[in-house]
Amino acid sequence: MDHDRYDDAYIRSILSDVRTIAIVGASANAARPSYFVMKYLSERGYRVFPVNPGQAGKTVAGLTFVATLADVPEPIDMVDVFRAPEHVPAVVDEVLALDPRPRVLWTQLGVRHDAAAARAEAAGLRVVMDRCPKIEYGRLSGEIGWTGVNSRTLSSRRPKLLGKGVQRLSIAPRGPDTSQKS
Repeated sequence: MDHDRYDDAYIRSILSDVRTIAIVGASANAARPSYFVMKYLSERGYRVFPVNPGQAGKTVAGLTFVATLADVPEPIDMVDVFRAPEHVPAVVDEVLALDPRPRVLWTQLGVRHDAAAARAEAAGLRVVMDRCPKIEYGRLSGEIGWTGVNSRTLSSRRPKLLGKGVQRLSIAPRGPDTSQKS
């Protein structure tokens, strides 16, 4: 697969299909990008498992850290890697040792390792590199557009109010707008 560019349909299908996400290299520090990503994905309904041996057992933002992928207490659909590129092959080794195996290997912005991606793909995993699932979710759902960023996703559909004043959009394909009353 060409990892220089991904079709929106490919990214959308991954984010729509996965339910459990292990974030390798997650941080308990609220100022770190991995913290924002794990909190954001959790708030969007994904079951998120932060993986960091130095934080194992600690609970942050309602999420409990585990030391390794093997310590995640349920099957993982997607592994999101917040580690430097030279660590990706070791993460792929961990992923391929899991039973059942995750269906997706995702590496964060700036993280790319083509040989490790090829190994994961040869084992049947879908791979996304050098992308952020938080950004992609926000872009595909239209949430990023609220802040004036061009998300390349247009819709005339009015966002629905959910909860106490917080609007959340879905990455589900857009159908007819049924929120308007006649």
